[in-house]
Amino acid sequence: MSGLLVEKEERENSRQLVSRFVRGLRRSGLVYRAKASRYISRPLSQKLKKEAALRKEATKKRYQKMQKMGKL
Repeated sequence: MSGLLVEKEERENSRQLVSRFVRGLRRSGLVYRAKASRYISRPLSQKLKKEAALRKEATKKRYQKMQKMGKL
């Protein structure tokens, strides 16, 4: 998955092992890339774009009609 392999060395306690693993992760940039790609949204499809445009146009017409009637 990450491509980072850390094996326990002789006379190394678990705290040192975890520290070495975290340091390796930081140096590899995997965490940075994962966080950066977390909030990327994909582009809207043609259908959704069209529906949004139609909805926006309908809302605009409704507000113009209300403004003509003096309700705004």
